[in-house]
Parts: sequence; C-alpha cells; structure tokens
Amino acid sequence: MTKDKEFLSTAELAKLLGISRVAVFKKIKRGEIKAMKVGRNFIIPKSILGEVLGSVLSPENKLEIDKAVSRTASEYGETLRLLGKE
Repeated sequence: MTKDKEFLSTAELAKLLGISRVAVFKKIKRGEIKAMKVGRNFIIPKSILGEVLGSVLSPENKLEIDKAVSRTASEYGETLRLLGKE
C-alpha cells in the first residue's frame, strides 16, 4: 500500500481491520463503511479511515450517543448519583 494513494481497496481495508474481505463487503452493503463502486470493485476514501477504525465519531454516532446518555441520566439519574458516592 503506497502512502500517496487517496483510496484503499477492500483487501487493504480488510487487512487494516483484521477482518475478511467478505466482512468488508457486508459492512459496505449495510452502510457502515462508505465506499464508491468503480467497475466491479469498491474503493474506500482514506479520509474516512479514522471513522472506520473507530477513532473519529461521525455526527450521526455522536448524536446517537448523546441521546443514549441523556436517556440514561433521566431514567437512572438518582441511582447513578448514589453509586457515585460509594
């Protein structure tokens, strides 16, 4: 894999993630990995690599986490406060 490329192949991404190419294809199909189809192949922009590797949160993921935290705090706020005192 050369450093000046803008895109990764599915095989390169699979190697980086430590999963099979089939697993990469399934993640692309589910929309978990944004990819572009070129001929019969998919290419993945290097710019989204941080998001794919989990080191960067997408705005959608951040919103989902914020909602979950708010819901948990409103439902279990008193319990969490008591646990924090232990």
